[in-house]
Amino acid sequence: MKVDILASGSSGNCIALTSGKNTILIDVGIAKTKIDKRLVEVGIQPMNVRAIFITHAHGDHIKGLPLANKYRIPVYAGEEEWKSIQGVDDEIVNKIKCGSSVDLEPIGFYIESFRTHHDAHDPLGYVVQDFDGNKCSICLDTGHVDNEMLSAMEYSTIYIIEANHEPKMVENSSYPDSVKARVLSDIGHLSNEQTAEALSKLVNGQGEQIYLTHLSSSNNMPMLAQMTVMRALAKKGYKAEKDYEIKVV
Repeated sequence: MKVDILASGSSGNCIALTSGKNTILIDVGIAKTKIDKRLVEVGIQPMNVRAIFITHAHGDHIKGLPLANKYRIPVYAGEEEWKSIQGVDDEIVNKIKCGSSVDLEPIGFYIESFRTHHDAHDPLGYVVQDFDGNKCSICLDTGHVDNEMLSAMEYSTIYIIEANHEPKMVENSSYPDSVKARVLSDIGHLSNEQTAEALSKLVNGQGEQIYLTHLSSSNNMPMLAQMTVMRALAKKGYKAEKDYEIKVV
């Protein structure tokens, strides 16, 4: 499974997963023209995108949904999340019940959904499997990681997970108190420590690929996020580049 993270952060999120000649997108949070361009830059023809899966309907995850109408790409999102999604043609709308699966066998993908914790109607994470035995877990905006989420993601070969902020940086930021409270809440975003704790429970030192995403540009630093995770995994005896690979996006 080829992973291309086309955009990450509060300005927009878009992940391309490719198996064979077929690609699915997880979120389309940048303009459709930018998605078109970035797909081509990584060697993917936009007409080979077979499905779009939305984690939740905040603007930095759905801004580019007009792409779906342009190429007639089926769009999948939580049942209740469609209350916040407009402009998608009815014939390509697909509503997912949390915990259900989507079998895209003709294009080589099998996708399972799991509940995340964010201030949206019906936010979801996804576990994507292909016919080559790869399992990719995508866990973006969520205020915490619970046991059901861990159970859904365990034994993945690829983890794409947010490491949004360092709490002390948020507390000392110029954000209004209401925004600080939201980010730090159980329906906000994961801190570096929360992400590290989750990965320490998931990673088994089998060469897993870890992508840290959705970092705050003002309340985090890439090296801080990476080192926080590496320290947690070192406590289990795992070393980067030997037992796992890690990349900050």
